Amino acid sequence: MTPAPAPVALVADLMDRSRIGAAIPGVRFVAGPDDCAGAATVIVDLARFGARIPEVRRVAPGAFLVAFGPHVDEAGARAARDAGADRVLPRSRFFHDPAAAVADGPAGRE
Repeated sequence: MTPAPAPVALVADLMDRSRIGAAIPGVRFVAGPDDCAGAATVIVDLARFGARIPEVRRVAPGAFLVAFGPHVDEAGARAARDAGADRVLPRSRFFHDPAAAVADGPAGRE
């Protein structure tokens, strides 16, 4: 069985990148939606890239798209779901276990 490819992450914050990189070996950090093309799993920081989810979905239509953002931003979470995010989590829940947030991939879409 071939392991799933490592996710790509549209995350700019260096502390967040460090935490994600420690939890998900091989994750590739990208600068914009076009760099997500062909990815099986994409992680998006809603605080910085929430408005770009439609672009991510366009270039990676089959990707399992996991987004995280501030727990108080209910409108942003709803907008992310409406734009095509498969799983939207508050930052605290995502960073509790980033690997678990993406582990079940498309089979575990919420």
